[in-house]
Amino acid sequence: MTNYKPPYTITNKMLKYVASISEKVGNLGSYGHLDTKPHLRKNNRIKSIHSSLKIEANSLSLSEVRDVLNGRTVLGDRREIQEVKNAYKAYEAIKKVNPYYVDDLKKIHGIMTAGIMHESGDFRRGEEGVFSGETCIFVAPPPNMVPELMGDLFAWMRENKDVIHPLILSAIFHYEFVFIHPFADGNGRMARLWHTVLLYQWRDIFEYIPLESQIEKFQGEYYSAIATCHGNGNSDVFIEFMLEQIDKILEEVTEQLNKAESNISESVKRMLDVMEYDVPYTAVAIMGKLGIKSRETFRKNYMNPALELGIVKMTIPDKPNSRNQRYVKR
Repeated sequence: MTNYKPPYTITNKMLKYVASISEKVGNLGSYGHLDTKPHLRKNNRIKSIHSSLKIEANSLSLSEVRDVLNGRTVLGDRREIQEVKNAYKAYEAIKKVNPYYVDDLKKIHGIMTAGIMHESGDFRRGEEGVFSGETCIFVAPPPNMVPELMGDLFAWMRENKDVIHPLILSAIFHYEFVFIHPFADGNGRMARLWHTVLLYQWRDIFEYIPLESQIEKFQGEYYSAIATCHGNGNSDVFIEFMLEQIDKILEEVTEQLNKAESNISESVKRMLDVMEYDVPYTAVAIMGKLGIKSRETFRKNYMNPALELGIVKMTIPDKPNSRNQRYVKR
């Protein structure tokens, strides 16, 4: 048994979020597993990868990340493209890892950083710090302490995984991991990925919940919470922040599923099945996928009902008849 114990206190705010999140997760189960919704599942996975890499200054857009993962040629920095490919492989391995063993963490880090850094899959040998932009929030522990600190953290998780609620335990891990900063590169990506892995062990729906996209939206607050916790000497503020973001992203996913499950016609459902999320299509391209030749039939039975329901949007809404008009599945 380890004597290591991360400094934190269970607050009423945390318990409130745990109750809210648990209720939302339970409600999501009524929609059936996301495995039955491949477009939504794939879209959320792409969002996770894009957002996590964007936080680390990867400049590829969401559409470029999508193109890389779909095997299309993307003109961009070779390292950034490799980061996307590596991240996809790492996220695909979520089901195969035991999140309570450090060797599995190092293995996934090796996948995440393959061909990008020399110390891929190994703990760092040099000094590191945690930065928000150009500002150093704090300097991480010296490299000779990393193996012991990581061993203690994982031993603590194994001892407490059946005692501390996974929503709280995963947030504690996230903060402690960022504080230790065990790798020379890829620490942020691994912290967010492992947070997802721990949540997946609790409820498998988290495999496809784009938590990273929520963190990316509130990136400033994310680093501010880390800095505050470092000053306070405990992870309470960060735990509350992460629980709040999980609660919010579950709300968004519920809205996505509500749209997918709404009372829509078979024609509209068929159109949605041939469209990917966040990809702009011309009317001609969608008609081609559907095998429809009549524009009137397409407008009346397919596009107009979808636009009215808000499940498809126009890229130029103020000019509906523009030659440059595109349609995007929401």
